[in-house]
Amino acid sequence: MQRGTNTSASTRRTPVSGAAACLTGLALAAAAASAATSPPAAQARATPDAQSARSAAVSVPGPQSAGAHHRPERFAGRAGTYYRLLWGVDSLQVRWGESGEVIRFSYRVLDADKAKVLNDRKNEASLIDPHAGVRLVVPFMENVGLLRQTAAPADGKSYWVVFSNKGRLVKRGDHVNVLIGSFHANGLVVD
Repeated sequence: MQRGTNTSASTRRTPVSGAAACLTGLALAAAAASAATSPPAAQARATPDAQSARSAAVSVPGPQSAGAHHRPERFAGRAGTYYRLLWGVDSLQVRWGESGEVIRFSYRVLDADKAKVLNDRKNEASLIDPHAGVRLVVPFMENVGLLRQTAAPADGKSYWVVFSNKGRLVKRGDHVNVLIGSFHANGLVVD
């Protein structure tokens, strides 16, 4: 206790480093969030009897919100790195459109020099569905031409290619392969 001051041990403050204060704040915020979302679960974790009961149970489902859907990152890890480094593209998507009459493949360009293979008019584009046993091609419209973007790619822009799905043989959820010249994207899921 310091001389000349009338402070008790409970009101004295000790200096705390910035990192320790930050960690303490994060721990308090996480505890508050946990308590706000699930008060019974937070109380169950606090008592030792509840912990032993929980460890004896095989599985305890946690609370889930009705509107939350898990949408995994399609190209996380090696696949995403492969397309970014080798082809200079990311955000590859295959979508079912126009009531299933067309399938649209889209991508975002990160490196225009690497991605120019995808926009080269000389490279034929096709979409293969091994499950359905079909190979879709880019349709040629009399007044429009090929339904495909062939302008020189620019960094940060998104481009698309449309494939004709006459007869709706390719369905949502199918795993397809997109081939454009030497570019191959395998196992893309049709949304």
